[in-house]
Amino acid sequence: MEKTTSRDQLLKTRWETLLIRLSEQFSEGAPIDVEGVLYLVGLQELGQFHRRFKKDDNVNLIHIGICTVLEPYGYYRFDYFDDDGWPHFELTAPLPNLKAGEQNLLIKEALVDYFLKKEFIS
Repeated sequence: MEKTTSRDQLLKTRWETLLIRLSEQFSEGAPIDVEGVLYLVGLQELGQFHRRFKKDDNVNLIHIGICTVLEPYGYYRFDYFDDDGWPHFELTAPLPNLKAGEQNLLIKEALVDYFLKKEFIS
């Protein structure tokens, strides 16, 4: 049990650090939520920073974020870039049936892993 507790605490600490850094850098210190972090990942992966996006584009950016952070877990695989430069992913394994809290924990863990690999947090 001890390992789980310390692992959970490390994830919690890293998640809070990530939120603080992203909020300071991208939302003028206003709190940012999981969806906002996924949006930023999608934007980063798309790489089209200086354009305006429509509402549908924003949903697609969050989807790119989800696919990107869950790819290392084996749920998605990058497939191709379309003519507009948008990445497309293929679902490679069914997403697990998780309760809402467990889904949130998986996404937070995947986001922390993503930003650790990008060396944005440590």
